Amino acid sequence: MENNRNFFITIALSVLILAVWQYFYVLPRSEAQREAARIEQQRVEEQKKAAGGNPGENAAPAAPGSIPSASGGDIVTAAGRDQAIAASKRVRIDTPSLEGSINLTGARLDDLKLKHYTETVDKNSPEISLLNPQSLPTGYFAEIGFVGNDKTGTVPGADTVWNVDGNPTLSPSTPVTLTYTNDKGLTFKRTFSVDDSYMFTVSDTVQNAGSSAVSLFNYGRVTRYDKPAVASTYVLHEGLIGVTGTEGLAEYKYAKIESEKQMTPGKSTDGWLGITDKYWAVTLVPSEKQPFQPRYAFFEDGRHRYQSDFLTDAINVEAGQSATVETEVFAGAKEVAKINAYEADRHIRQFNLVIDWGWFYFITKPMFWLIDTLYKFFGNFGLAILATTVIVKAIFFPLANKSYASMANMKKVQPKMLEIREKYADDKMAQQKAMMELYKTEKINPLAGCWPVALQIPVFFSLYKVLYITIEMRHAPFFGWIQDLAAPDPTSIFNLFGLIPITLPHMLMIGVWPLIMGVTMFLQMRMNPTPPDPTQAAIFTWMPVIFTFMMAGFPAGLVIYWAWNNTLSILQQGLIMKRQGAKIELWDNLAALFRKKPSPAE
Repeated sequence: MENNRNFFITIALSVLILAVWQYFYVLPRSEAQREAARIEQQRVEEQKKAAGGNPGENAAPAAPGSIPSASGGDIVTAAGRDQAIAASKRVRIDTPSLEGSINLTGARLDDLKLKHYTETVDKNSPEISLLNPQSLPTGYFAEIGFVGNDKTGTVPGADTVWNVDGNPTLSPSTPVTLTYTNDKGLTFKRTFSVDDSYMFTVSDTVQNAGSSAVSLFNYGRVTRYDKPAVASTYVLHEGLIGVTGTEGLAEYKYAKIESEKQMTPGKSTDGWLGITDKYWAVTLVPSEKQPFQPRYAFFEDGRHRYQSDFLTDAINVEAGQSATVETEVFAGAKEVAKINAYEADRHIRQFNLVIDWGWFYFITKPMFWLIDTLYKFFGNFGLAILATTVIVKAIFFPLANKSYASMANMKKVQPKMLEIREKYADDKMAQQKAMMELYKTEKINPLAGCWPVALQIPVFFSLYKVLYITIEMRHAPFFGWIQDLAAPDPTSIFNLFGLIPITLPHMLMIGVWPLIMGVTMFLQMRMNPTPPDPTQAAIFTWMPVIFTFMMAGFPAGLVIYWAWNNTLSILQQGLIMKRQGAKIELWDNLAALFRKKPSPAE
């Protein structure tokens, strides 16, 4: 029992640390980052006004074999998105999953919305705008271009205006081809194609009609001018990411790349790189036919921006010949099934790592698979979580059965244990030896009672990770007032669950499900005798109350899991104790709470 209590305290401290981190680090950091973003936007606007024009107009030309700068762009307000889009000629994008347009200036993907995802649980709320024109404070785009030299003449880059015949629309069944011809006899044909989901294929063909061979470089970049309000929490990476070369996975948080400025791993012949958010990502997959140099960078010239890019080795095109290079661009939601399919079907190395499964992926990924499989059967992620809890309980039932049986036997021999403590009160060595003899005689493992609690820790954290990172859980409803299992319970006892129209601070949002969880935790602890030590007794008394406040800020799906898990544990423990003939202390402990305590005089 002593060890069992210690493990309860351990898990309590673990969750306490998690909650304290959220309340005192994540939330304040969120506010600080929002304020920093506002200040940065204001600074850039003032800088633009002081300069009297486009901050990118006077940018120095790119050095030979280097990617040109993307610092320019007149800044408008976020309300001017439609205005910014209308400022240039475009090719419309319309697929089952995406809508937007390709900017013919630079042939950029800088206008992209996700049809199946809205900003809030309200179905009428705006669609998620993933990519935005460079001129917006939230500018975010993917661009493919070339770096040339005197022999090649002007090659396609950020300022190139491409030609397109007619007014086509890019869809899964209708690719779009753009053309550009320079003064040196080079003709560039760029074909965009897209699948039903989130993968674009950009095929560039260079035709050399000149009299001499030319050499040029192909580049690709994902550039972003803002960053999420809450980026790179302790359980999630948001920022620059990629898998290239022998280094494998590279993750650079916004703060780290701001400090390091540039990170340049070794050259690669395969892989991918880009920028990832919690639920979305924009990545480039360079052609495996051409070695390339990946780079992750933060630029402070003109407007501050974050960029993942690559630059290929020289591409040689003989006179009268042509060369083709292909780049894939993923821009969309990080749906697990589609990410896995892209990795398998398109042979993109470790593309599944764009989803941050964490160090304990070997637990987190099976946990997601189980919940997702059950969701397909029940049609509700909340029910899938409840069923997952039952399955996990069933898997570990043999071990739990032995553990609870050992706990029951420990209770039966408690009188003998008290006798030993009294007999050897002044001789701890003799007391310990007598205890070990008792355990051996009664065939009791004193550590067995720890396992039911210890097993909950990895399950708890893996479920928390699944709820926090997977887009499948985003805006997933349960029943009643729970419309988003990945968000906290929106009700609160302090405004009578919405009857009193007042806005409460975050710490007072103690909803129905956190209260249910607290009650089940209280009942579970009352299944055991009250600890004789006053300090431990106080901890066990107040722990459900503390957990109720802490868990109120966690995803509702996690709180529902914990409440259901506690309920199953109570039933399981009660059944096993009854079979073992051990007394169930629940009813006596509950009655003792309401029993009048004798006064000191009595």
